[in-house]
Amino acid sequence: MKLYDASGAPNPRRVRWFLAEKGVSDLAIAPVNIMTGEHKQPGYVAKAGFAHAPALEIDDEVTITESVAICRYLESIYPEPNMFGRTPKETAVIEMWTRRAEHLLAVPLMLGVRHTHPALAVLEKPNPAVAEYNTQYGLDALKMFDAQLSGREWLAADRLTIADIVAFVGLDFARLIKLRPPAELVELNRWTQAMRDRPAAKASQ
Repeated sequence: MKLYDASGAPNPRRVRWFLAEKGVSDLAIAPVNIMTGEHKQPGYVAKAGFAHAPALEIDDEVTITESVAICRYLESIYPEPNMFGRTPKETAVIEMWTRRAEHLLAVPLMLGVRHTHPALAVLEKPNPAVAEYNTQYGLDALKMFDAQLSGREWLAADRLTIADIVAFVGLDFARLIKLRPPAELVELNRWTQAMRDRPAAKASQ
């Protein structure tokens, strides 16, 4: 297997974080520079299917893109610690919060950063209206995550799961535009600090 990775981008960071939590260090890594358009080169697109990173090359015939799909595949190979669920109910709850983290928090904040930060103009022409709408959308969702974290350590289970990784990486990426959770969201800020304190946080940078 070979992981095509892109430093600085949030979706590849999810996979690096996941691997760090699993203690996996023997996976072949191939850096892809998205700032210079390396992910758009014909050879990469032919392998990955389209111009996105990360991508996991399983063999000569199959390459998987989409960070959560990659992590799900890696979970089947490196099953411990479990991060996708042990029972049908737990698996469904983790999936629910992973999708909420993706659609309500991570994607809006990523779009907010992408259409605001000047260095990312090389990837896409900035659209201030898109940035403003999505940033506010993500900020509004923080209240729901704060409520979910009341009385519990992690978002979806009694341990860190893929849902926590997806939510935190999206939120942490927003620091590029100096966005942080409001102080009144006490539970979310407590969880955020707990995520930053994990060894995987540094390992995934």
